[in-house]
Amino acid sequence: MVHFVGAGCGAVDLITVRGQRLLEQADVVIYAGSLVNPQLLEYTKAGCQIYNSAVMALPEILKVMIDMEKQGKQVVRLHTGDPSIYGAIREQMDALKEAGVEYEVCPGVSSLFGAAAALKAEYTLPEVSQTVIITRMAGRTGVPEKEQISLLASHQATMVIFLSTGLLDSLKEELLSGGYKENTPCAIVYKATWPEEVVVRGILKELPELAMKNNITKTALIVVGEFLGKDYELSKLYDPAFETEFRKASTKEV
Repeated sequence: MVHFVGAGCGAVDLITVRGQRLLEQADVVIYAGSLVNPQLLEYTKAGCQIYNSAVMALPEILKVMIDMEKQGKQVVRLHTGDPSIYGAIREQMDALKEAGVEYEVCPGVSSLFGAAAALKAEYTLPEVSQTVIITRMAGRTGVPEKEQISLLASHQATMVIFLSTGLLDSLKEELLSGGYKENTPCAIVYKATWPEEVVVRGILKELPELAMKNNITKTALIVVGEFLGKDYELSKLYDPAFETEFRKASTKEV
């Protein structure tokens, strides 16, 4: 069996209990060395074969997974965050399926949630934003034309932008042209939940300068939206006058 495991967003204790157990049982681990916290490898047993996928191409990774699984080995493919977001796992899963290799996916804590925790923020606030757009800028790898940042920005929803720290000048212009105002709150979260985590807050018009002043050039998320502001409505769910399946409405003051 091959297990795709989400390593979590940085802190060692943010891997899931299931993910940790799979690491402890693995005979072979292929981990994303440029992103995954190497301390997680301390969970592996003696004799576990460890490969760093940062220096491997897809055919090499697949060969290790398929060969080891055919030998009856338990294989863990350790991805950063949650493997479903920018994890490039579909191509691996399809190749395993074609080779007749069984696989499973163990979810992980994405850095988009690590960033929210670092910001002590809620992405979805009543009357502010009920939608979270997860995206990235077009760079060496393009994005579909209909998913250009400027088009997504027109919704004025909460945006969490991956893989774009080196493109902040262009990102700012795309966001502004899409309809965000210059004073829209934004933040840069560098290595969320890692010991070296850095959180920088500001407004959209100064986004590139925020990164420059704090020497942030990679491994960061950009978050944009009024959810970082001060104004919002209280949730109806806990409003005394709001009746639910479990609670009767009340007009009494607490």
